[in-house]
Amino acid sequence: MDELRYPHLFEPIRVGRTIFKNRIFASPNGCQYQNYGGVPSEEGIAFYERKAMGGFAAVTLGECIVDSRTGQAHSYQLLLDNPLGLPPMSAMANAISRHGAVASVQLQHCGMFSHLVYERGGQLLGPVDTAIPDIHFTNNDGHEVAASPDGLRHVRGMTEEEIEDLIRSFGKAAAFVKQCGYGMVQIHAGHGWGLAQFISKNVNTRKDKWGGPDLENRMRLTLAVIDRVRKAVGPGFPIEVRISGAECIDTGYDIDEGIAIAKMLDGKADIIHVSAGHHESQYATTITHPGMFQEDGCNVKYAAEIKKHVKAPVATVGALVEPAFMEEIIASGQADIVNLGRQSLADQDLPLKARMGREDDIDYCMRCCACFSNSTRTRRRACAINPVTGHELEERSGFWTSHKKKVLIAGGGIAGMEAALTAARRGHDVILCEASNELGGVLKCEKLVPFKKRLDEYLKRQARRVKEAGVEIRMNTPVTEELAKEIAPDAIIAALGSTPVKPTIPGIDGSNVFGAEYVYTHPECTGENVVILGAGLVGIELGIFLAGEGRKITLIEMLPVMNDGGNMVHMNNLLLQIEEKKIEVKLSTRAVEIRENGVMTEGEKGEIFFPADTVIYAVGQRSRSDEAIALGKYAPEFHMVGDCIAARNILSATSEAYNAARDIGRIG
Repeated sequence: MDELRYPHLFEPIRVGRTIFKNRIFASPNGCQYQNYGGVPSEEGIAFYERKAMGGFAAVTLGECIVDSRTGQAHSYQLLLDNPLGLPPMSAMANAISRHGAVASVQLQHCGMFSHLVYERGGQLLGPVDTAIPDIHFTNNDGHEVAASPDGLRHVRGMTEEEIEDLIRSFGKAAAFVKQCGYGMVQIHAGHGWGLAQFISKNVNTRKDKWGGPDLENRMRLTLAVIDRVRKAVGPGFPIEVRISGAECIDTGYDIDEGIAIAKMLDGKADIIHVSAGHHESQYATTITHPGMFQEDGCNVKYAAEIKKHVKAPVATVGALVEPAFMEEIIASGQADIVNLGRQSLADQDLPLKARMGREDDIDYCMRCCACFSNSTRTRRRACAINPVTGHELEERSGFWTSHKKKVLIAGGGIAGMEAALTAARRGHDVILCEASNELGGVLKCEKLVPFKKRLDEYLKRQARRVKEAGVEIRMNTPVTEELAKEIAPDAIIAALGSTPVKPTIPGIDGSNVFGAEYVYTHPECTGENVVILGAGLVGIELGIFLAGEGRKITLIEMLPVMNDGGNMVHMNNLLLQIEEKKIEVKLSTRAVEIRENGVMTEGEKGEIFFPADTVIYAVGQRSRSDEAIALGKYAPEFHMVGDCIAARNILSATSEAYNAARDIGRIG
């Protein structure tokens, strides 16, 4: 083997008495797989172990609560004060460390945002007496309703005794995880959680030694926690402290104060882990978890500034995917360690692939936020482009067995390619037929969109993998009933996709009217003033793309809300783009006629005319279910996946295709 392509990235680093085999750490993911009492389940253990198997130097369990009586935000957090957690937590530590990774635990207290404590009748505790907006829910009429009478949750400032109890809780938790076999702890003092609330000069206005205008007082709790944790784990045991380099909100601190905080941690924290943002702000959350509109490594600047002022190793995190870029970060001295969050879901094997020089085979995170939305909705981990994520236990146990079959895949889009790959990898003879002259399906129309760069790369990578897997590919070949009968497969997977819905509006066939799919590949066909009918993800993203090309965009939607397609986290990023690019959105408005110079609509205020040079319809997709169903009688095993069932997102299409292909051949 030639010299390593990324020598700085794969140079081991010694922290305390521990040697980390490279500079790529798996940053904390909340552990939504657990049993009653907040202890890890077998699924959770397999989830984290899979990262260690992929070559990460450290794997950190996220959202581990040091005091469940006062600091728990929701039901899906690991509880470090439950003694019954010893066996499964020990099993987790062993599962990670046996693959050469350092197993780490994030120690957290949620402070005044410990919503589960409140919902169970407990008192919210924070630095000072205050009130925070209540958690809202939506009733059957679509209106948000506060759960408490005054719409607020009241927080009581912690007494000195309660502060000392909290410090002891961190120490006990650290001793517990060391007993379980973990090799590092991460103290969470960022993102607006418990310790960060004490650090904040706008939140912590106490008059005693624990707060006020003096940063030394506001840092006192965090430093006392580090001291107590050090006493619990002993010398040489790595202690990592996570902070926000800047909170990125009007009431938060900036990078200058972030530097001051880091300088006070220097000499006490073995690793200063620099993130950014604040979880209570919609805007700042998109900084903590960058979306597809931000550049790679957009938060590295915070770590780079802090590193100029401290001696401790500095870790950076946020929108890091490409090994070459990570190598440059380390080589240039901007940080000593890179942490990967969502990228560790998209491809758990990134470290191994990068070390082996197989960068072309890495699945890069698209920052589509499907993982966040799925975990928020279902409390289960998932990734739009990696169907193994969330199913690591099944993968590890070899849940399915298969007998070799002849498999016909009808359609070469997202679902069809994943089905073909999975079936081929399981040893089946696979024939993939695609009606067009290119694999990739409908989404390949977005290849010109700058913020969909990773999607285009993924489609090309999947197409290459299908060819390399030995799949017989037949382009320009729609799967008709006659063809299916001629091939006589043992199994058919129908992944025919869908077709755009063309609304029946007077003027829809005008020369100034186009479908969204066409405009994505021919943006030059649009004039300066564009009206888009439909404010679902397709219409919104197309509007953002065209606005970036200098067009003035108006979105018209019949419903009273924009449709996030089940991805509410991605919608936060879209809303910020809509505001930034000054896109006009008209809800509860129906187009009644398209004219040469615009669109006549009806809404709550009667008829309104919107001038436009170009009108685009993006009102949904119609599944090709009838065509798919017709193929079912030509094979003993038959599956329908993706859009040919109903409108799907990438996550659903990939998962359905993966599992359908794995089901084939279970009976010989």
